[in-house]
Amino acid sequence: MKSDHRRLLPELYRPSRSSFSSVDVPPLHFLIADGSGDPNTSPEYAGTVEALFSVAFAAKFIVKRRSGGTDFSVMPLEGLWWGDDMERFSVERKGEWRWRMMIMQPAPVDAGVIAEAVASVRRKKEPSALARLRFERFEEGRCVQMVHCGPYADEAENIARLHGHIRSLGLRLRGKHHEIYLNDPRRTAPARLRTILRQPID
Repeated sequence: MKSDHRRLLPELYRPSRSSFSSVDVPPLHFLIADGSGDPNTSPEYAGTVEALFSVAFAAKFIVKRRSGGTDFSVMPLEGLWWGDDMERFSVERKGEWRWRMMIMQPAPVDAGVIAEAVASVRRKKEPSALARLRFERFEEGRCVQMVHCGPYADEAENIARLHGHIRSLGLRLRGKHHEIYLNDPRRTAPARLRTILRQPID
């Protein structure tokens, strides 16, 4: 059997396209790496994504081999986005962005599996960002989210809508802007991309 945690956690990874939704995100474990710069042009960003997926797939095959066949789908890439000065944070100054890229790891994966996966990847090709990866528990709590359909560059209007909706409920924004990329942009036309926009709230 092959499990897909996007189906097992539909409220987190398969929300409605047409509306805002409130979710209580439980503690989950992630493979994580931090960096900064324009994701469209930064070698650091490209190297980080390569390292994350290389280790995530290595972990998947380690679990499958150890368990005698238990398999799971690698989860989508996620990102937290912020700036040192949030008053100046702007889509026009991507070079100033700071980011944390993440891939959620299902329950069979633990720190030991990740260490073995990193060693396996290092023996084969050692992506530049491999040393910056870490395995951590991440607890986001109460959030509001929506699905953005279309190019990443067109997200600003929907992010503003999301923030406006939260404030209209008398709630406050908390933490970092969170995005979950449901498609592979190398294989999906920009107009067909789907991205979950998630904002923690108080």
